[in-house]
Parts: sequence; C-alpha cells; structure tokens
Amino acid sequence: MSKGSPVSPSELKDPVVLLGLGLGSGLSPVAPGTMGTLITVPLILFLQQYPFLVYVAVTAFVLISGPWICGYSARKLGVHDHSAIVYDEVAGLLVTMLLAPVGWFWLVLGFLLFRFFDIIKPWPISFLDRQVHGGVGIMLDDVIAGIFSLCCLLVIQYFGLQDVIL
Repeated sequence: MSKGSPVSPSELKDPVVLLGLGLGSGLSPVAPGTMGTLITVPLILFLQQYPFLVYVAVTAFVLISGPWICGYSARKLGVHDHSAIVYDEVAGLLVTMLLAPVGWFWLVLGFLLFRFFDIIKPWPISFLDRQVHGGVGIMLDDVIAGIFSLCCLLVIQYFGLQDVIL
C-alpha cells in the first residue's frame, strides 16, 4: 500500500472523498487503517440493535458502493490505495462482525483479528492486494481479511474457545 502525500483541506470538501477517508479518521498520522476500523465500532454497535436484515443491508451498501468510493478517492488524491482511504476497513470490519455473536468480547476479538489479517495479509489476501487494482482492489483485500476474521470468530464460538481466550 502506498503511503501517499498529505491530503489538502480542499479535498475534504468533496463528500465522496470524506467518506473514502472514513469521515477523516484515515488522516490520523499514526495507524490510519486502525483508526478507520475503530470508527466502525460505533456503527456496528448501532446496527446490532436492529434486525439482522438492517445490518445486512448496510453491509451490502458499503460493499457495493466501496469500489466506486475508494476508486474515486484514489483518483482525487492521485495515489492508488492512499493510506488515508479507509472505507475498505469499514467494509472489512462490517464483514467480520456480520455473523459473529453480539457482545464486547466478540467485537474486540473481531477487531483484533481483522487488523491482524489486514496487516499481515496472508495468501490469498497478499496475492489479491498485488494483482487487483482500482477501487475493487482497494476493497477486496479488506473484504477477504474480514471473511478470514469472521471464520475465526465462528470457529472460536463453535468450539467454545472463548473460555480459553478469556
């Protein structure tokens, strides 16, 4: 992933770029991806109060709009996968928590697992990150990291390993 040049205040006036930058959370000088993931936590807590279909609808919207929002933001910033673009992290954590049990333990564990897979990028995440470009490429590695994280959460739940972790 490219670090990218500083984002000018005028670029933040574009609402699509502002969304792509996670409402500005991606501008953090330290760990912008983690900050982008962190701003997703209140959204997940909010969505978990509603029927599952609402969570699915919001996640679907983010997944469908993500390639365009990320691609547009990258073009406006002049850098493919600029480190400030964190809409993909929002998508990844939403996917991570899609079928996960509700509760702080699961949300924190999902957050940590997602960040782990997003940073380490094991195969096929690393392959896809290098091979797929544009808005789809920006989104795809985070969505796959979210799927890996969700699978881990479901295995932990299925085998009752949360007691071992605690």
